[in-house]
Amino acid sequence: MNAESSNLLIVDDERSIRLSLRTILANFGFVIVEAARGEEALALVRTTQFDAVLLDINMPGMGGIEVCRTMRRTAPRLPIVMLTVQDSEDRKVEALDAGADDYITKPFQLRELTARLRAAVRRSKVADDENRPITIGDVLLDPDRHLVEKKGKAVHLTPKQFEVLHYLMSNAGRPIPHARLLRSVWGPEYGNELEYLRTFIRQIRMKIEDDPAEPKYLLTDSHIGYRFCESA
Repeated sequence: MNAESSNLLIVDDERSIRLSLRTILANFGFVIVEAARGEEALALVRTTQFDAVLLDINMPGMGGIEVCRTMRRTAPRLPIVMLTVQDSEDRKVEALDAGADDYITKPFQLRELTARLRAAVRRSKVADDENRPITIGDVLLDPDRHLVEKKGKAVHLTPKQFEVLHYLMSNAGRPIPHARLLRSVWGPEYGNELEYLRTFIRQIRMKIEDDPAEPKYLLTDSHIGYRFCESA
């Protein structure tokens, strides 16, 4: 999918950065709206339909994390990609836990930025039907039939393995923090049982990967969590 007709809200307090991003991303077909402060961005989201938001994590006044958390309550399905100059695992996890769909660290590569934004928009446009069959590479997951196939052959998963895989494939391309995955599948009382989760991930990889030691589907985001590849 290309970015044509994708309305993008850029939120950054530095005018030079907004201008640079507007120039670059407009050339890729994005229609750009700018906001210099978090409060302004929230007001725009309430009145305007956007396909994605590119949100700086460090801003005066209402910071990016608080803006993201509030925006997520206002627009639950709106894709949010956060920009940060801090290459800190803790800050990345904080952004994801606040509801961001993805993050990118400054300075960034242009191709990576546009790819992340396009992926976020694409996921948003196909996320309406939660029970649709999902096919990525050789892996098919059909929620209605509770079926997983690899290269056309049925794969037996336990109910919890199926839930983990369904959650990850439904959010393909997104980094999912350990705690979010645990709470989403096992419940709010979970969040710190990392070895427990790693065991499930290893079991799933044994069943869907050609080489579990070198996975191409169920990937590890170091110190963050897991990400199911968007294409294979």
